[in-house]
Amino acid sequence: MNIFTGKTLLITGGTGSFGNAVLNRFLTTDIGEIRILSRDEKKQDDMRHEYQLKYPEHSSKIKFYIGDVRDYNSISGAFRGVDYVFHAAALKQVPSCEFYPMEAVKTNVAGSDNVITACVENKVKKAIFLSTDKAAYPINAMGMSKAMMEKNVIARSRQMLDGDPVLCLTRYGNVMASRGSVIPLFCDQIAEGKTLTVTNPDMTRFMMTLDDAVTLVLYAFEHGEQGDLFVQKAPAATIETLAKAILELKGSDVGYICIGSRHGEKLYEVLVTTEEMIRSEDLPGFYRIKADNRNLNYDNYFKNGNKKLELDEQYTSHNTERLSVEDMKALLLKLKLFGGKY
Repeated sequence: MNIFTGKTLLITGGTGSFGNAVLNRFLTTDIGEIRILSRDEKKQDDMRHEYQLKYPEHSSKIKFYIGDVRDYNSISGAFRGVDYVFHAAALKQVPSCEFYPMEAVKTNVAGSDNVITACVENKVKKAIFLSTDKAAYPINAMGMSKAMMEKNVIARSRQMLDGDPVLCLTRYGNVMASRGSVIPLFCDQIAEGKTLTVTNPDMTRFMMTLDDAVTLVLYAFEHGEQGDLFVQKAPAATIETLAKAILELKGSDVGYICIGSRHGEKLYEVLVTTEEMIRSEDLPGFYRIKADNRNLNYDNYFKNGNKKLELDEQYTSHNTERLSVEDMKALLLKLKLFGGKY
């Protein structure tokens, strides 16, 4: 892409699923350099060898930096000379964040604030912060920490001056087959001849590929203004539909059992709240939610209501396009686990 020609891109948490998807999308283009910032030297070493084998003529564009977003001093040097930042580092597992909520706060809230500071101090041009549907009407610690991250990014975007970085957000649902997600679990259970463990068959989740996630971030990068939050419209499926589709594709008859919801799980996910719908812009394939840049005028909170609030509908995995078993199978076939590209 022309916007990245000769530029330096830094990805926090870059050894994860999203970082790998970005590398596969851009490493062979005319981008100048891609920096991978993370705290796990083993994953970095594995990634280094993988891309040296996969793209021997381009792998020298990848630079690795050890650091933890919780510790500003450990990451600040990685931002020197960086043009753009994709912030993907996070604690993402709902159950683990339920048991260790302060760890989620340290990484997802304080860590993202350190990234903003590093962007400001090093004159980064634009930074995109990745969030989750669990941040909308959050009921679990992971979602709450991501909601606070969103609030802080928007609050700090209000403080930016001319020449400071543009701070934008993306919010997306489940990325299929990403690390720790249910699809690899189901595949492993089938390989071991075990019955699939379904939490709640009526539970719905948005379904996106990793490529969709990268596309959303790039859309935000190209179109985002200070404090914008972007959501990509996506289909959804019940967990029962997902399980049936995987069983059919694998030719397995192990079936499934219901084990009940895990700590902090929702029946359905929300990508755009009712309150956000009021100020959202409906774009082809996306919603753009402008930051609420009203000042701290208490009349807005105690005297003047908003009648429109009752008329708008939230965007959820229950009211979006619903995938059938056949639709779900077609989507799964795009994944590497089922012989596809992603």
